[in-house]
Amino acid sequence: MMGHAGMAAVAVRYLRSAGAPTAVAPRPAPRPVRTLRADDRPAPTPEDFRRVLGHFASGVTVVTAPGTDRPGTVEPPAGFACQSFAALSLDPPLVVFMVARTSTSWPRIARAGVFCVNVLGAGQEALCRSFAVSGARTADKFAGVRHAPAPVTGSPLLAGVPAWVDCAVHAVHTGGDHLIVVGRVEALGTDEGAASAGPLLFHRGVFGTLTP
Repeated sequence: MMGHAGMAAVAVRYLRSAGAPTAVAPRPAPRPVRTLRADDRPAPTPEDFRRVLGHFASGVTVVTAPGTDRPGTVEPPAGFACQSFAALSLDPPLVVFMVARTSTSWPRIARAGVFCVNVLGAGQEALCRSFAVSGARTADKFAGVRHAPAPVTGSPLLAGVPAWVDCAVHAVHTGGDHLIVVGRVEALGTDEGAASAGPLLFHRGVFGTLTP
């Protein structure tokens, strides 16, 4: 089986082939303008897309990865808030999350080749917001946040989360302006005490909870 270093190499090679080795991906060239016919329906606007899809309530996670040593520098751990997360396969155990091509955290995760999905619970809205800040230095996101190494990958496992999933990068696919990252589950667990408070939910731009 390919080790974590090999997974990182695969992810980084993918980014290079996609034109974004370790930085913000360039915007694709605009498509040629096509005149609409009378019976054509215009494509949904980004605003309409967000408004309608916002009716789909989702859980909230923070995806983290350990810091890595690079020639001449030591990278701090990475982390970002993520709603687009789901289970993918039972055999083998796979999960998936989606990340914007413009994410500054994803290149760090790709280089690490591993990640931990921290499922947030009720009362952790502030924790989510601290990891949702775009463009902030990754090290700042962990300031004052208690965490410990996940058992297999060493990715930051945030204190007090109801559940966590420790993964190695298994595959990366393109998905428009996002990347689809598949992770192979190496370990996972729950904190029943934290889970008893219920999940942290996001619906139509507002955080909420669901009492079990």
